This record gives sequence, structure tokens and C-alpha cells, in this order.
Amino acid sequence: MIEHFFKPLFYTPLYNGLIFLISVLPGANVGLAVIIFTILVKLVLYPLTKSSVITQAKMKKLEPELAALRKKYEKDKQEQAKQVMAFYKENNVNPFSGIWLLLIQTPIILSLYYIFLRGGLPNISTDLLYPFIHVPAAISMHFLGMDMGKPSIILGAIAAITQFFQIRLSVPAYKKPEGNEPASFKNDLARSMNMQFRYVLPIFIFIIALKVSGAVALYWITSNLFIIGQELIVRKKFKKG
Repeated sequence: MIEHFFKPLFYTPLYNGLIFLISVLPGANVGLAVIIFTILVKLVLYPLTKSSVITQAKMKKLEPELAALRKKYEKDKQEQAKQVMAFYKENNVNPFSGIWLLLIQTPIILSLYYIFLRGGLPNISTDLLYPFIHVPAAISMHFLGMDMGKPSIILGAIAAITQFFQIRLSVPAYKKPEGNEPASFKNDLARSMNMQFRYVLPIFIFIIALKVSGAVALYWITSNLFIIGQELIVRKKFKKG
């Protein structure tokens, strides 16, 4: 059921898009195709991600007021939730906008990973191609002196570094509770999750990159750099506005 839905709706169109790019690029270079293809997909998703970044920027700006509101109603959790939602509505902020973005992006991201991880390049699955997609006579897997079909410690390291800065930019550092608030499972969990996102995930990306093709690492690098650039541009425009 999932395969019948996922494959024709996401995987096959994206696979055809990548093969089309490879076929029209000089030298049919896979590395260059991965970079352009990733940027094109990110540009298509840009309106959604832009909305999510603006929402995050708004929430960060309103954080002091929100913290004061939560503290005011900390003894009545039901009233606290009601007041928080009213505060979001008053300030035109949708805290759940990121969920919709995640739901839309997830199958696309999974398709991209699957294409780069198990796409079989330089071999092409002609049974998946649309009739109007031309099959290139020869594909070049070498990009900047690296084989895109083999793991690369250099690309893996760059992927991990860009992932670290991307997370650092989009996920704020954990702040200790103010005052003499006692330690709690909630605070410990929040601190642990923050640390894992900021430090463990980049290390995990590096380890995975050493086991997969260079094309996957190049996809991570391009994606991270695009997101970093997008965050900086959107935040700058938001502050000016």
C-alpha cells in the first residue's frame, strides 16, 4: 500500500528529474546534477520553509512575554494552555506550522535519500523512466576529484560541519530555568534533546556518510548550505519588516 502510493507519487518523479538533469548537463556529471537537483527541490519547497522560519523568528522574539505568561498561570495548566493559545492567535503565530512542513517534506526527503543511496548510479533503472526522458550514453561519477559512487571522508566531514551550523542556527541553545526552579524530568529531557540535536546528530551524519555514497553526502551538504542561507535571508528580512 505504502509502496504503491510513495513510489509513483514521489520517488519516480524525482528519479526522472535527476536523470533528466544528468542527461542535459555537460559530461553527464552526477555531482553537479545532485547539487542543482537539490537546489531546485529546495526552491520548490521555499514558500513553506520560509513561513516556518518566520514563525520561528516570531516565537523567539515573543519568548520573554510567553515565559512570563506561562509563569503567571503555572498553577493552572488548563488555563495556561488557553492563555498561551490566545497569545499566539493575538500575535498571528501558528506554532504548528512546522508540523505541516514536516509532513510535506518527509516523503520528498526520503525519496531523495533513497535515490542517492539506492539509485544504482551509474546504472539507470530504465523501467522507472518516463518515455520522454533521454538515457545518457555515459555518466560521470567523478566530481572535484571524488567518486560520487563511493564514500568520501572529506564530504562526510563537510556534511557534519554544515549540519552542526545549520542546527546551531535553527535550534536555539537550551536555557536553564530561571530562579530556583528544581530539577525535573521535563527540563532534563529538554536539555538532553537539545544536546543530541546540536552535537550528536552531526557526528551521526559523519558516521553514516562514511558508509554511503558521496552523492548522499553531497546532497546533505547542499541541503544544509541552502537552509543556512535561507535562514539568514529570511531572518534579515523579518527584522527589517
